[in-house]
Amino acid sequence: MIFKTFGKTGFKVSAIGMGTYYDPAWILASLIGIKKNSKQHIEAVKAGLNAGINFIDTAEIYHTEPLVAEAVKGMEREKLFIATKVFVNHLDSHKVIKACNRSLRNLNMKYIDLYQIHFPSSRIPLIETLSAMEQLVDQGKIRYIGISNFDLLRTEEAMGAMKKYEIVSTQMPYNINNRSIETELKPFCDKNNIAIMAYYPLAHGKIAGNRQGVPDAVKKVAEKHKSPLTHIAIQWLLSRGENVFPIPRASDPVHVKENAEFDKLALDEEDLKQLNHI
Repeated sequence: MIFKTFGKTGFKVSAIGMGTYYDPAWILASLIGIKKNSKQHIEAVKAGLNAGINFIDTAEIYHTEPLVAEAVKGMEREKLFIATKVFVNHLDSHKVIKACNRSLRNLNMKYIDLYQIHFPSSRIPLIETLSAMEQLVDQGKIRYIGISNFDLLRTEEAMGAMKKYEIVSTQMPYNINNRSIETELKPFCDKNNIAIMAYYPLAHGKIAGNRQGVPDAVKKVAEKHKSPLTHIAIQWLLSRGENVFPIPRASDPVHVKENAEFDKLALDEEDLKQLNHI
């Protein structure tokens, strides 16, 4: 497994992480108290851990924090990088504190490595939320602060609202079919050493061959290297910069193992030229 420094943190994380958002039905079932079978998902996360992935992303709204807790049971905590997110309805200062404490209980952990604002609020000032998160850093409950689904303007606002610490990461959809962040946000993150967690790196499964719409260039490069489509998608993202961290979903142990073997592939200049022109 390849490891890279996660932005300004100095922490070495696996070049890819594991996402634990499954589907709206999972969330809805959890909200109304229906317990879903999480055995396969737990095994998927364990498969990633066994393959060397030490970076897991979850969120309170996903209702998968307890699943993560079960999967990492027995692991050395200091070697893991656990990221979770506070949802938009908990961004008041006192609610942020409560949400963090709840996530800590769900994860069965003493601290969270990366605590992120899941979506910006149109109601709660960023400075209120981020001030509360800085308090959580002071209390040792979280180590770093990140944002998710923030455009450039909101990202600049968040950075300006910080008093004691820094925004270390952002999380956005980013894949070979969707490069919208490359126009403004990514150059800004590159300049400011903000890690980019790329969600939907396989374009909702399209680049994994699960649906129609795999670009011809991806197919050609995969055929040339006799490589899975997923490896093409992941390696292309990694080629976009040291601060890019794909976080494919961990829902099936077989798929997670395949994702973790991305480093068996090395894209050459001609490959990248073809892929960059999609």
